[in-house]
Amino acid sequence: MKPSKNRPIFIVGAARSGTTLLQYMLRSHSRISLPTGESQFMIPLYRNAAKFGDLCRLENVRQVLQEMYRISANFLETDLHGMRFDIETLSRESRAQGCDTIPKIIAGLFEKNARGEGKARWGDKTPYYILHLQTIKEMFPNAQIIHVIRDGRDCALSMLSRKYDLGIYNTYHAAKHWQQYVETGQAIGHELGSDVYYEIRYEDILADPVVAMKKICVFLEEEYNDSLVNFNKSSEPGKTPLLQKPIQQDNAQKWRRLMTHRQIRTFESEAGHTLVRNGYPVITRAKPLPLLLNVTYRLHNKIMTRYNHTFLKQRR
Repeated sequence: MKPSKNRPIFIVGAARSGTTLLQYMLRSHSRISLPTGESQFMIPLYRNAAKFGDLCRLENVRQVLQEMYRISANFLETDLHGMRFDIETLSRESRAQGCDTIPKIIAGLFEKNARGEGKARWGDKTPYYILHLQTIKEMFPNAQIIHVIRDGRDCALSMLSRKYDLGIYNTYHAAKHWQQYVETGQAIGHELGSDVYYEIRYEDILADPVVAMKKICVFLEEEYNDSLVNFNKSSEPGKTPLLQKPIQQDNAQKWRRLMTHRQIRTFESEAGHTLVRNGYPVITRAKPLPLLLNVTYRLHNKIMTRYNHTFLKQRR
């Protein structure tokens, strides 16, 4: 097995695709540190790097960490298990280590957390970074990316069960979201090449987790061990209940039982070719939806999103 050179690992995918399961499996590896939440802050910080000025100056590094905390306070307080996020201490350490760019400051944070866990290699699971893979590669040139793909109809069911969190209120919008994430990730990922980008289907992890994780270990150039399959379960409130149990092999094709025929037809009308291209057969003779119905679904999602935001403001 060749050395991995401790390359950072990014787990990405459409919402509700099984990225959290893979996160918990990989973080059980003796060499891999993965926080238990989603960072969210990497792309915003990098895009706005100019506003922080010269990062050789301590006060500017402090501003970066303050903005990081503003974006992802819960992640920084509860999901880093190898360190405590203290802005003053981290600002001084980052400056002393010569971390004078946004990527270096971020990498320094994750490396410190990994060392605190006794791990050599760090990673992150933030699904929406799949829309920004070129930026992630620009930030971390030696990164490796794992794209988890799940049957979009099962994703849609799960998205709709979390509609208030995700802002997805109908099957049409779920289909468009899933299709955008899968196709964007695949298009950019294939440009990056097989040394950088790897695809795994969620259903393949469920069906034979040992084989699936061995393949991932080959990609990551890490030794396989059984801890990846017998991973440390979550005891944290708010985490998906499936992470508190062994791998559930029957957590697939739920859409066949739980989706209405109309929902299936709507999803397959919008994303059927993406399903088929990824090995998921369609069961309807779905045609593109009429323009008026498209507009209605879009308007419904906008109205529900606005209503939810207004409702939450009123409760505060």
